[in-house]
Amino acid sequence: MAKEVRIGHSFDAHRFRRGRKLILGGVEIPHDKGLAGHSDADAVLHALINAILGAMAEGDIGTHFPDSDPAYKNIASTELLKKVLQIAARKGFKLVNVDVTLVTQQPKLSPHYLGMRKSVAKLCRVAENRISIKAATTEKLGWTGTGKGMAANALVLLSR
Repeated sequence: MAKEVRIGHSFDAHRFRRGRKLILGGVEIPHDKGLAGHSDADAVLHALINAILGAMAEGDIGTHFPDSDPAYKNIASTELLKKVLQIAARKGFKLVNVDVTLVTQQPKLSPHYLGMRKSVAKLCRVAENRISIKAATTEKLGWTGTGKGMAANALVLLSR
């Protein structure tokens, strides 16, 4: 029997907010602002979660972890990813690879790529060479370019 493969894509965006830690890929990144959100607002993991859910045709992060539920207030997105990976495992899916692109002017993220890759690989229980995390700017155009927030795109490949 042929192996089934599924592709999932997602986009996530959050405003910057003072008084919060900046968490990306489960790693705290030094910056004067964090991302606003009901949970820790980890844009990398939110995009990854939605891409995995999309590949499985299982809805989105808000369906599984609604911001109206106080149980998810300030929750670490690493915990949400673990729950989504449990769903994937129950359905027989394995993560083949992940490709994430962050869109932001600040902070400079390249010094943190390896740490984020290691963190996401460990969370997903895959080799680091199956995780790609990179960033792009918008050359100071738009809301990410003016420093109002950050966005993330994620693409995943699942197989079963």
